[in-house]
Amino acid sequence: MALKKNPKVDLKLHYRRVFKISLIIALAFLIIAFKYFPKVEKEKVVLEGPQELVEVEDIEQTKQEAAPPPPPKPPIPIEAPTDDVLEDIEISDTELDVEAEVTAPPPPPEVEEEEEEEPAFFVAVEQMPEPIGGIAKIQSRIVYPEIAKRAGVQGRVFVKAFVNKNGEVHKVELIKGIGAGCDEAALEAVRQTKFKPGKQRGKPVNVQVSIPILFKLQ
Repeated sequence: MALKKNPKVDLKLHYRRVFKISLIIALAFLIIAFKYFPKVEKEKVVLEGPQELVEVEDIEQTKQEAAPPPPPKPPIPIEAPTDDVLEDIEISDTELDVEAEVTAPPPPPEVEEEEEEEPAFFVAVEQMPEPIGGIAKIQSRIVYPEIAKRAGVQGRVFVKAFVNKNGEVHKVELIKGIGAGCDEAALEAVRQTKFKPGKQRGKPVNVQVSIPILFKLQ
């Protein structure tokens, strides 16, 4: 015969009462917290990373030139028959004085072609050129080619800009492209950009700088 526990020491009899009391206390704390404590809203944090100019080493583009085709063979002259009879030609005697001294005409004056010297551009200086308005200003000038949109062409185009002492773009060169008209659009956007000139020892100088242009479909 199983022994009955004393109700005073039997903990199972108090489980239901303790559970109800704990539930009432938890609900009371929850109501007080919602009523007397202010609402806490999360602030949206927008992280915008600064865009930096990326210096890319010069990449020599190799181009394999095909040998020119051989010149065509000259046609073989064929004598055509003719009924015309050439009249006799009389050659009059010409007297030539062999001992006479003949003076040669003076040589034509030499024309010196003045070649425009290409200005020298530094590769690295103390203060590199910066586009006015940042890279975002150049990106705003980009016209995404319709062919690239249809083909889904995306990527980065690297352009080398030769910036003179006045902050103007002297010329531009393509370092690395993605095709589909994006290379031409990037070159045109950089060509129209005004820069803060680069400086060496506090003086503005001619500097070449590499600029990445991002093409991304929305």
